[in-house]
Amino acid sequence: MRVIAGEFRSRRLKSIPGDATRPTPDRLRETLFDILATRIKGATFLDGYAGTGAVGIEALSRGAAHAIFLEKNWAALEAIRENLASLRAERRATVVPGPLLLTLARHPAEIVFLDPPYSLEREYRAMLDLLAQALPGIAVVQHSVRLALPEEQGPLYRTRMVRQGDNALSFYAR
Repeated sequence: MRVIAGEFRSRRLKSIPGDATRPTPDRLRETLFDILATRIKGATFLDGYAGTGAVGIEALSRGAAHAIFLEKNWAALEAIRENLASLRAERRATVVPGPLLLTLARHPAEIVFLDPPYSLEREYRAMLDLLAQALPGIAVVQHSVRLALPEEQGPLYRTRMVRQGDNALSFYAR
């Protein structure tokens, strides 16, 4: 896994063995940041279900002022910390251990990216309820193309959906 563009372009990131995390494919990450390009500079970016932190690190590389990483898997948390240290980006990041449903509300951000395990379909609804209360500037949810997310959740409306292979990105805004 590598950083695609920006300050840390082409730098390799540590990953963890096994199926505890599902990395966002490079092509999908590139599409995500092409869409967010005008919003990322100077923003606070939240990477929920962060895995190894590749998406949040990509945000930092492309000019986000700060990234918040929410993750409950201890091996993934260690990988995030090591990746940030190897890039000397620790001061621009906050790593938060624990379940997203318990930590999201305490960490506001302009841009929120959430990529829960595809098998946790019930968690998507609870996560969207929390987002509707937090009201970020934009929220992006990665999900399986087979999972139909709602067009609206409280004051949030889906403004765009992008499909690539088995993955989809749903963009929500107020």
